Amino acid sequence: MSAENGPMKLVAGNSNRALAEAIAAYLATPLTKAVVRRFADMEIFVEIQENVRGEDVFVVQSTSFPANDHLMELLIIIDALRRASAKRITAVVPYFGYARQDRKPGPRTPISAKLVANLITHAGADRVMTLDLHAGQIQGFFDIPTDNLYSAPVMVRDIKERFDLSNLMVVSPDVGGVVRARALAKRIDAQLAIVDKRRERPGESEVMNVIGNVEGRSCILVDDIVDSGGTLVNAADALLARGAKDVHAYITHGVLSGGAVARITASKLKELVISDSIQPTEAVRVARNIRVVSIGTLIGEAIARTAHEESVSSLFD
Repeated sequence: MSAENGPMKLVAGNSNRALAEAIAAYLATPLTKAVVRRFADMEIFVEIQENVRGEDVFVVQSTSFPANDHLMELLIIIDALRRASAKRITAVVPYFGYARQDRKPGPRTPISAKLVANLITHAGADRVMTLDLHAGQIQGFFDIPTDNLYSAPVMVRDIKERFDLSNLMVVSPDVGGVVRARALAKRIDAQLAIVDKRRERPGESEVMNVIGNVEGRSCILVDDIVDSGGTLVNAADALLARGAKDVHAYITHGVLSGGAVARITASKLKELVISDSIQPTEAVRVARNIRVVSIGTLIGEAIARTAHEESVSSLFD
């Protein structure tokens, strides 16, 4: 779908240039010329080098590592566009950083996801588009229209091409992710198992029991974020210990901080499939058991439908 029947501009920050270019290629719309650079003290400077007055502008920027730099870039780009009289500004944030801080886990702690929502709104965004939010209720943190896209169609297509669906078990790596895993299992008509995990300290996960019979089955772990990789590796070990044939993982956002890639490469996980919502590092690209699938087409189609005032939700029916 091309964007000829309505003015539309795409602006990319520095967080994921490759994904922005894939979206631009799908829409047959070149990226708007813009400079996003740093002063000597790392202050961010933005200059939009094309006229955007009265235009429908989409800013593509994941707030991934370094999260604060990329968030600040997003806010400053939005401000620059607002002051240049753009008609409507949509923040397209494939990976919404700070989404895990969506409630108070204890006294005197912040709800940073709400703070980030406020920042994006006050910077001048008119709407937000994101992908597989860590918690659906974050949509309610915004007082502007928010589209939460799902990577499920892309993941399901990949699973159908590669697996014998009759012997497949979809597994949630923890109780919190059951709704997400069940939705994917329903799409491929597979059964669901749950790994019940007790976490003693932040960043450490201890696997206790597997709910569901996984013996002799190919298992697919489904989640929205893989960060340290500890939960995934432990879940894979628990499933294999209970007779699973092999274990794969389909995770939307590959945060993969610290030694995560080494941990996954050394693990018994047959394959980890992630999307390019976060730009893959060189370590991810060369890892033997990590594969990246692109969500550029999915986001591109959602942007086209938004620009033409068409339904976005029908993409996921």
